Amino acid sequence: MNQTDRDRLVALKKAKDGKMTQRQAAEELKISERQVRRLLALLRKVGDKAVLHGLRGRSNRRIDEEQQKKAVEILKADVYKGFGPTLASEYLAKKHGIEVSKETTRKWMRAAGLWRARRQRVTEVHQWRERRERFGELVQWDTSTHDWLEGRGEEIYLIKMIDDATSRLFGRFVRSDSTAENMGVLDAYTQRFGRPLEFYMDKASHFVTTPKKNHPVRDEPLPPTQIGRALQELGIGWILAHSPQAKGRVERSFQTAQDRLVKGLRVAGARTLEEANHYLETEYLPEWESKFTVIAACADDAHRPLGKQHNLAAILSEVEQRVITNDYTFRHDAKVFQILRGDVRPRMRGASLRVEVRRNGEVAARFEDRYVELKECQPAPKTSTTAVRKAAAKPGASTTGKPAKSKWMKGFFQRPSPPLGKAIKISNATS
Repeated sequence: MNQTDRDRLVALKKAKDGKMTQRQAAEELKISERQVRRLLALLRKVGDKAVLHGLRGRSNRRIDEEQQKKAVEILKADVYKGFGPTLASEYLAKKHGIEVSKETTRKWMRAAGLWRARRQRVTEVHQWRERRERFGELVQWDTSTHDWLEGRGEEIYLIKMIDDATSRLFGRFVRSDSTAENMGVLDAYTQRFGRPLEFYMDKASHFVTTPKKNHPVRDEPLPPTQIGRALQELGIGWILAHSPQAKGRVERSFQTAQDRLVKGLRVAGARTLEEANHYLETEYLPEWESKFTVIAACADDAHRPLGKQHNLAAILSEVEQRVITNDYTFRHDAKVFQILRGDVRPRMRGASLRVEVRRNGEVAARFEDRYVELKECQPAPKTSTTAVRKAAAKPGASTTGKPAKSKWMKGFFQRPSPPLGKAIKISNATS
């Protein structure tokens, strides 16, 4: 009984004892005289409980104890270990058909010892940057090396791209954070959405060329990496972040993924790269889009379509320059390639051509504006220099490359002196 109920009870008892009229009691309680008479009759019958509503403590929306017990038993399973109330309420509804609010789930989990609120700590506050206005105007790009499969399978990495204006997400699980794998994700992104205006990325070695130590500082800029060159050819700009906080949107999305995505993969039983990508594509990314994306300030899409000049297989490959020799061959990766006669053109000898190693391992070469047909040749066998010298040397000649020492003095004093002419011939001899 609260204070309002006590005040009502005092007024009713005064009316019952004749210390005030029923009209005065009705005016004080702001109810009708008829209601006062009903309350007085109930007061004589049940006592002080007359001022309490008959439905107090009862709710038509109250969930029965059996459903609560069922939900708690489900959440006690190992697969739901570490789930918070919000995520747990979503999985109870999606997987088990138990529709409860996150606050009710929180109350159940706290009572069962499955959840304990963490103390909020004050951290350093960074000034938030305003979102870009259009979808595709700026896309943040990063990789996470978290234990996504929790030891159930091979080590995998998550490469993620998140739009700055809408928080729309795109990502792929890969086996390594390499140039080829990042190019594969860039290929899939541009084919789905087009070419964004700019990417926002960190200073990883596959994004920016690292200056060499003990080398003199050069005035000219360092050459771009393979990804930098590919972005130039696609007409996409890029910005390098100086700190993790600068690309905070993608960093915070990784924090969310390391909670929700890891637990979703656990529930789905994903053990391989293919299973992880299937769950990411079919469940996590659509769920992210429905819950966490926002509407851009401007409805215009800043992505630009791919043109005929954008050959993704050629652009998103490892590109190097090689010099054509006089016999129309060039070397690459310890192999010799011959340009077929039908593709030989003027100005080729001594000129450079573009060599592309595609992501599927295929090697293609382009001279000026046209690709040429190639044939891999077997390099000439290497012969030993020592063997060549021995084969070319005369009998008794030195094999060290130095002139042989004259032996005319050998036994000179043990025999009579030869005539002068004969002595000259002996001194000029080499053996």
